[in-house]
Amino acid sequence: MIPVYMINGFLESGKTEFIKYTIAQPYFQTRGKTLLIVCEEGEIEYEESLLRKSRTVMEVIEDEEEFSVAHLKELETAHRPERIIIEYNGMWNVKDMKLPGNWSVEQQITTIDASTFPMFYTNMKSLVAEMVRKSEMIIFNRCDGIKELSTYKRNVKAVNPQAEIIFEDSQGEVNELMEEELPYDLKADVIVLDNKGYGIWYLDIMDHMERYEGKTVQFVAMVLRPRNFPKGYFVPGRMAMTCCAEDMAFLGYACHFDGAEHLPEKSWVRVTATIKQEYFKDYRGEGPVLYAESITAAKPPKETIIDFSA
Repeated sequence: MIPVYMINGFLESGKTEFIKYTIAQPYFQTRGKTLLIVCEEGEIEYEESLLRKSRTVMEVIEDEEEFSVAHLKELETAHRPERIIIEYNGMWNVKDMKLPGNWSVEQQITTIDASTFPMFYTNMKSLVAEMVRKSEMIIFNRCDGIKELSTYKRNVKAVNPQAEIIFEDSQGEVNELMEEELPYDLKADVIVLDNKGYGIWYLDIMDHMERYEGKTVQFVAMVLRPRNFPKGYFVPGRMAMTCCAEDMAFLGYACHFDGAEHLPEKSWVRVTATIKQEYFKDYRGEGPVLYAESITAAKPPKETIIDFSA
């Protein structure tokens, strides 16, 4: 299998700068040839000297019709690369991309210009969602002076909760969300989560478990009892619109409750629970597990769906 490194993002989002930096690093200049497939050319160019030094050969594919399995195999046969980097065109939908069977995507990274993100997210939401959905790393650059970084992070994390998100300005990495900016009080005896608060809590706890270990939370949620879940556990959560009406997800964490098996599926409950970090089989590792102090019947909230797409 030939490892493929996918770098996607809209034009002028920083894809070329990222690739140039990467292939210039000594750790990347290993034995063998690198095939760089460029699907759109911006203002930044690849210098011939850098390509020679890094043993990289560049091929340009400007038309989406040419990005076919047959043509890609022709490039492989012509160059016999050890690895392949694809600078994908941001206007081509990633879900439509087809690669030869012996090409394996090793890593997918999305670069985003933070200064233009609201425009693209508002007008091309489905394209943005497909870009970030399978990306291990998402880099927001040009973050200078932008105060909405926590909102940008929620937009992206709602689509891809496992992604590592990095914010960079001219000085380097930026911490996107400080504790004092959260819409609830972490020092409260019971952290009460409303609609907005639940969405932020669900995403923030993935990256900052240390903020919530041992804390008590309270929120209204729908009951989900997945098949093969261990006895005494259920998932209290909320439906969320992560991108558009066709892109819905149920967001919730495992909760221990002795009467879990008696809770009606899709009923609404008010949960008061303490948070612990521990191994849970369905997480395939450690994660937040709720230990219920009380579970009581509740009315559905006025807005039953959390809208991350707004």
